This record gives sequence, structure tokens and C-alpha cells, in this order.
Amino acid sequence: MSIETLISKQNSDGGWPYVRGKSWTEPTVYAIMALLAAGEKEAAARGLQWLRKAQRSDGGWAPQTGIDESNWTTSLVALLPREALGAQRHAAAIEWLMGMTGRESTFEFALREWLLGNGPQDGPRIAGWPWIPGSAAWVGPTALAILALDKEDRRRSLVGIRQRIDTGRTFLLQRACVDGGWNHGSVRALGYESKPYPDTTGMALAALRGTRGPQIDRSLSVAREFLTHCRSADAHNWLRFGLLAHGGLPAACCPPRELCCRTISETSLDLLANDAAAGRGSFWC
Repeated sequence: MSIETLISKQNSDGGWPYVRGKSWTEPTVYAIMALLAAGEKEAAARGLQWLRKAQRSDGGWAPQTGIDESNWTTSLVALLPREALGAQRHAAAIEWLMGMTGRESTFEFALREWLLGNGPQDGPRIAGWPWIPGSAAWVGPTALAILALDKEDRRRSLVGIRQRIDTGRTFLLQRACVDGGWNHGSVRALGYESKPYPDTTGMALAALRGTRGPQIDRSLSVAREFLTHCRSADAHNWLRFGLLAHGGLPAACCPPRELCCRTISETSLDLLANDAAAGRGSFWC
């Protein structure tokens, strides 16, 4: 899909569907980011109007209108330019992210485990971000939250934001697979070393931009290997973002011929990855 096709898929309410039908927050944000990068301000403005109406009273966003709980999609909205979304709405999104943490790192969870007679887990419970409030933290939502907060941190000084970013990055490093890369967030499962996934490996590397060390080097090697045989458009684009974040994207990188962007999110991410490869990273500036 091209930018023109992306515009043609916009719903009458201003939002975008995944493929067709009702508007959802995730594809709407990705479409707006791609349109802003391409200079298509009119269609982006209609999408931004839909997003403003969809913001919940707690400052976050639900996956679509009609759902009464904010979730991980708030991180995506917070990646949009502050001036485009509106200063107050953007600040509320950042505040929501700052107050969100995985269930396993809360005092209530630790107290419950103690009352049940369960011993402490190996190592400290480092706070990541969950997909939905009240659930455990995972690699995907943690990476997206870090990207949003890190972008905000470069724009303005906010009490506690740097510590929260650093804690989130520590969470990612602790959840890395032994030989590099990331899956949903489990290092070991059922007694076996867990294997990495291409999409979450790319997302984690993007969030760990500027981080150095052996774990990053191993993960970059894993990401480059994934890139050579990846058949998912979403995963391929996240791998590109992750490698670009560390200056490790192969110069001759090009998607396989059979790779096809079938959804609005995949198309938008592909356009944004092309933009990032040209030196204009919407996730970082």
C-alpha cells in the first residue's frame, strides 16, 4: 500500500481499521505517524480529531471506543508529536504511562505471594509495563512505553522519567533469551531455554537504543539472522527499527518479494521504517 491507499482506507469518523470496519487506536496512530512523516496533514488532522475524542478520563486510550479500560495503546499515542495531539492530552498520556506497572512488581502482589507461602523469585522484580492494567509485564508493551517516555525525556525534564526508562530497560535486559533476542518475556519455560521471536526482538532493540553490552551484540546478531528469512511484514519492519537504532541495519537490506503488507498497521510501519532508514526516525525524534 502507498500513502494514497492509506488515505483511501480512512474511515468517515477519522480513524482507521486494521483492514476494514470499525476504527481502532493502534492502526489509527500508526497511520497518523506515517501521514505526518509524508506531510499529509489533512488526513492526519482527521485522525488526530478521532484520537482526541477517544481519550479516556484517566488520560489513557482503550483499543477502540466503547471499551472502558485504557491499555498499552496509550504508549503509541504518546509517541505522536505533542503539538499535534495537544499539550494537555499528551501530558495526560505520559502521566498514565508513568503510573502503570506490571502486576508482579507491585506491593500487593508481593504481599499476596508472601501470604500464600510462596518464596521470592530469583532476583528483584523489575517493573515493566503490561498489555492491560492489573496484569503481568511483557516485552512488547514495555518496549513501546520506553520509546514514548524516552522521546518525552529528550523534549522536557520530568521528575522520575529517567529512572522509569532505566528500570524498563533493565527489565528488557533481564528478559532477554540466553543466546540473544526476545520473545514475549519468558527466559525459561517448562524447564527449557525459551527462543526469541523476530517482532519482539526488533521492538526491544529499538527501546534499548544507546545501550551497549554483550547482550545487545548477541541480540543484534539474532536480529540480522531473523531479517534474512522473516516472512512477516510486522516482524520485518520491527527488525529494521531495532537494527537502525544501533546502526546495524545491513546496507543491502530489502524485504523478500513475497512479503506483503496486508493491514493498515503493517503498511504504516513499513512507510515509517523507510523514513527511519532515510534518517528521519518518528519513534526517536
